[in-house]
Amino acid sequence: MKKLFILPIIFFFSCAKDNHSSAQNKEDHTTLLKTNDGDIFDLVRSPVSSNCPEDMVEVEGDYCPQIEEHCNLWLDPTATNGGEGPVRCAEFAPSKCLSKKRKYLNFCIDKYEFPNIKGAIPQVYMSWNSAKLSCENEGKRLCQDYEWTFACEGEDIKSYPYGDGLHRDAHACNIDNPWINPWKNSFDKLDQRVPSGSMNCQSKGIYDLTGNVDEFVVNSSGKPYVSALKGGHNTIGARNRCSVSTISHNSEFAWYETGTRCCSNINK
Repeated sequence: MKKLFILPIIFFFSCAKDNHSSAQNKEDHTTLLKTNDGDIFDLVRSPVSSNCPEDMVEVEGDYCPQIEEHCNLWLDPTATNGGEGPVRCAEFAPSKCLSKKRKYLNFCIDKYEFPNIKGAIPQVYMSWNSAKLSCENEGKRLCQDYEWTFACEGEDIKSYPYGDGLHRDAHACNIDNPWINPWKNSFDKLDQRVPSGSMNCQSKGIYDLTGNVDEFVVNSSGKPYVSALKGGHNTIGARNRCSVSTISHNSEFAWYETGTRCCSNINK
């Protein structure tokens, strides 16, 4: 009689689990209870522990080291940017991976620009050296240039980290503001930063990768310097896309638009 009494109760819990399964978070995992009768059912559901701290986002996937990127429409076709050709592309064609083999990456990256606080104004006048030290003081590290690029473009190799990834949008990110001469104006007049996360400029929960402030990363080639800048600043004339880097500044260079964000290895 005891067994006959228990079985309907076990069946009730199993049905309850099935009825609620569609409403449960897919990222939850199940604690299973096995009864003496051999039945198994859900007892407790709890969140999966993240491989990254709460203020960071896990990035995982296969990165393409060499891509073909073609602009269909330049906003300023006559601009030269120091002899390097046009800068701002209004519309890209889908990028192609030219590498025979992609590189698997798995790391953590800050959600926001340093100091990585939503609603804070990101720090500027950082050099590569001070950015490196700031990240290390947080128990993190500077991002490698290819890590930053992959966090921005993803496996789909998007040119821009918002919308369809193909069209430049000054309403999505803090970019294309009027240029102000930095040699003739005070910082108060130059400063056009916005609070971190205040715009819909994000790729999978990573905000303001392009625009707002230029972000120091490690130049993995080491040439000509160990330092590189990614994402571009907030004024007109910056590329503000995922794939490109500025490598012309050494590790001591600091300016009114230079900042960073940090990365770290996966906690496993």
